[in-house]
Amino acid sequence: MNNLIEIRLHGRGGQGTVTAAELIAMAAFYNDKEVQAFPSFGVERRGAPVKAFVRISEEPIRLREQIYDPDYIIVQDSSLIETDASVLQGATKDVIFLINSEKEVWPDIKAKQIVTVPATKIALDKIGKPFFNTALVGAFAALSRLISEQAVEKAIRKRFANKPELVESNVKAMKQAFLLVKN
Repeated sequence: MNNLIEIRLHGRGGQGTVTAAELIAMAAFYNDKEVQAFPSFGVERRGAPVKAFVRISEEPIRLREQIYDPDYIIVQDSSLIETDASVLQGATKDVIFLINSEKEVWPDIKAKQIVTVPATKIALDKIGKPFFNTALVGAFAALSRLISEQAVEKAIRKRFANKPELVESNVKAMKQAFLLVKN
């Protein structure tokens, strides 16, 4: 499958890693792509490392396994880079990292590209709480160009439809991170 894009997300329980994967998949679906999103949990407790996976393709996806050689790695908690070896697993010189961090230099990571976004800061500014997953999804949309800003907004509105008080602030966080990476 030549056009298959694989994304691995790393975070901690309670940070919305699985929701971020779902939002990326929903947005890709809204952009007429074939998608697959699924989580992987270890110890299911708040703060424990969590992985989620997304596949995006123009063709039906038949794979049913974790992603070991991703095209993109999204890191929601930068402390995981030093404490969880699985973050760097499969990271070749062709992988693109998107890291929630204000730190810009990561000398231990060998990658095609490393993009940092102060997603926590954006979330605190726009949402008032450290719910940074929507900001990272917006940053991913701008970085990858695999999903449109409009599709991400539609996914956020759909995902949080039962919590209307969260919709506008999460859309604003997404748009700010999108513009930051786009520019």
